Amino acid sequence: MPVTLSAGIRDTLVTIQQTVADATIAQNRLATGKKVNSALDNPLNYFAAAGLDQRASDLSGLQDNMQQTVRTIAAASAGIDGMTKLFQTAQGLANAAAAESDPTRRNTLTTQFNTILSQVDELMKNSGYGGTNLLNGDKLNVSFDPKSTTSTLSIQTNAGSMGTGALTSSNLGVPTSAAGAWTNATTVAGGTSATSNTVGDAAIAAKLTQLSTAIGTLRTESSGLGSTQAIMAARQAFTTSMVNTLKSGSGDLTLADLNEEGAKLSSLNTRGQLAQTALSLATQRDQQVLQLLK
Repeated sequence: MPVTLSAGIRDTLVTIQQTVADATIAQNRLATGKKVNSALDNPLNYFAAAGLDQRASDLSGLQDNMQQTVRTIAAASAGIDGMTKLFQTAQGLANAAAAESDPTRRNTLTTQFNTILSQVDELMKNSGYGGTNLLNGDKLNVSFDPKSTTSTLSIQTNAGSMGTGALTSSNLGVPTSAAGAWTNATTVAGGTSATSNTVGDAAIAAKLTQLSTAIGTLRTESSGLGSTQAIMAARQAFTTSMVNTLKSGSGDLTLADLNEEGAKLSSLNTRGQLAQTALSLATQRDQQVLQLLK
């Protein structure tokens, strides 16, 4: 049998139900911090915010790759610095040989010179990071936009006149010196043996020229890597700023004003208490009517 409620009680129940529903919404917003938690709340804002969040997530994923690229460039720069110092050491040995007239000492310096060049190559091979060695001819491509195939940067060093390739001492134009190349040449003049520094000095002078050119090439490469690092720093800063902008835009569409929601919940709780009191009073009126019928 259906129960018939008085108009006063029914109106009060409707008020209580609406107050509870509104309070539940306010509590959910306070718990999540969002005023739009699903497409049911606001389809337009929900899907617009989802698009902004996805874009921000894509760019954030690229930031890790950018950071690894910076590390790879830093490793290559450190390698070039080390190679330059070794070439400068080789210059010192060649100059010492030029000032030396004893063939035995010149041969010793030639051996030391070749050892330095071999260490240049070894240092170059050890200048990789994460499996990529820019000094060994590897090419590195870094993307700045997951939705664009053109927003990329290709990074690769050049081995002087050899074009792209490993920055070995030979590719930089400084091959090892043959044994005895720096020693005094023996000549025979009028049947008398004599020594002349002409041949050895020419070989040392040629080697010093090669070293100077190689050091200049390394400095050019170092400058190029420095420019690339500046580009990466600018792109990292831009990407970070863009991610923040996208997330802020998403927040503008979905985030709730917690102060407002807190005040609203407090007001709704008060309204609910008043509605409960009104319901109690309405029930009392019905009970008073029942007393009259007794």
